[in-house]
Amino acid sequence: MKKSDPPIIIKVNFDKGAGIVWNALTQLSEMKKWYFEVLEAFEAREGFTTSFKVSSEERVFTHQWKVIEVIPGQKITYSWQFEEYPGASTSTFEISGDDHKTELTLTVLVQEDFPSGIPEFKRESCIGGWDYFLKGNLKDYLSA
Repeated sequence: MKKSDPPIIIKVNFDKGAGIVWNALTQLSEMKKWYFEVLEAFEAREGFTTSFKVSSEERVFTHQWKVIEVIPGQKITYSWQFEEYPGASTSTFEISGDDHKTELTLTVLVQEDFPSGIPEFKRESCIGGWDYFLKGNLKDYLSA
């Protein structure tokens, strides 16, 4: 993924209230159930940082997140980098809705180019990963 690429935008609708979706996106105990089980800490607070390791084939990706913007109940943005590789992006989750239906919009912006020779950094891989998490895991988690 390159800085020159257009943003990745994924929209998902849920038959749940905005508060429930917000909690799934920002509460550690809920995030571990649909997102990253290995996530040890998370706070929806500007300046909060966390890191955790994920393996893919022979590669290790130490995710490094920093929360850079929070509008409680509406929007959270965090930077996304990896200790082992150059590159940086931001992921912004915005929710709108009411007590019964919510739309989640994810926008991924590349801030610094990722290496081109690594399959996990291809645009298609990023889109596939977010579809897996948001349209699969999160949708299933909120439907249970």
